[in-house]
Amino acid sequence: MTDDLSPGTMLTAMRRETPLVHCITNFVAMNVAANVLLAAGASPAMIHAEAEAGEFAAIAGALTINIGTLSPVWLQGMHAAVDGARQAGRPWVLDPVAHHATAYRRKAALDLLGLSPNIVRGNASEIIALSGATGHGRGVDSRDTVTAAEDAARSIARMHGAVVAVTGAVDFVTDGERAYRVEGGSPFMPQVTALGCSLTCLVGAFAAAFPRNPLEATTAALAHFAVAGEKAARDAAGPGSFGWRFLDALAAVDGDALDAGSRVAAA
Repeated sequence: MTDDLSPGTMLTAMRRETPLVHCITNFVAMNVAANVLLAAGASPAMIHAEAEAGEFAAIAGALTINIGTLSPVWLQGMHAAVDGARQAGRPWVLDPVAHHATAYRRKAALDLLGLSPNIVRGNASEIIALSGATGHGRGVDSRDTVTAAEDAARSIARMHGAVVAVTGAVDFVTDGERAYRVEGGSPFMPQVTALGCSLTCLVGAFAAAFPRNPLEATTAALAHFAVAGEKAARDAAGPGSFGWRFLDALAAVDGDALDAGSRVAAA
C-alpha cells in the first residue's frame, strides 16, 4: 500500500470526514456496531424500514447490509436501501451472515450478491459457501480456515467485481487480482458478540471516505480492528473486560499508531 493510502493515513482522513454510515444489521449487533463506529470516528444510522431505507441510503456515505436476523420485511428494506445507494453512487457492503444455514437465507444472500456490492465481508465458511463450494460452517460459526477460503474469495471478487474480505485469525482481502493479509487482533474477539458484524460497519466507514479505493479501504478497516484488538487484549482478563477495552482502543489508536502497529502484507 502506498503512503497516501496507508491504514493510518486513511484512518486520519476518515475521522476528519466523520462519514455517515447506513447500517442495516441484526438485532444482536445494533448497539455494539453503533458504539464501534462512534469510537472509530464515524457516525452510525440504524435504519431498515422499506419506506425510508432507499431515501436514507442515498444521503449516507455508505451502506452496510448484514442478514443476521433476517425477515421478509427487513429484506424488503435491504433491497430498497441498495437501490437508493446504487442510484446515488454510494458504496455498499454485504455481510452474508450464516447464509448457508437455510434455503431462505441462501436465496436472500445470493439475490443481494447479484445487486453488485462493492465489498463482501464474511468468515471463511460463509465465503466458501457463497462461492458455491462446500465448507464446514455451522450457523454463524466458521469451521474453515481463512487460507482455505482464499480461492473462493478471489473467485467471488472476479465474478462480481467486488472486494472480498475473509476475516479470521489472519484476515485476507482481495479484489480478484491484488490481495493482502492482515495480522493482529486477539483470541477474545470471537468470544464477544457482534464484533464481526461491527467490522462490516467499520468497512463501510472507510469505504465512504475512500469510495474509489475499496481494496485499500477494506484493508485499513481490518488493520484498525487488528491493532485495536491487540491493544485491548494486553490488559483484558477475559472477553467481558476485553469488550469495553476494545472500544477504548479503537478510539485511542490514531493514524501514526495504526501505521506503526499494523501488519499488512501483500498476498
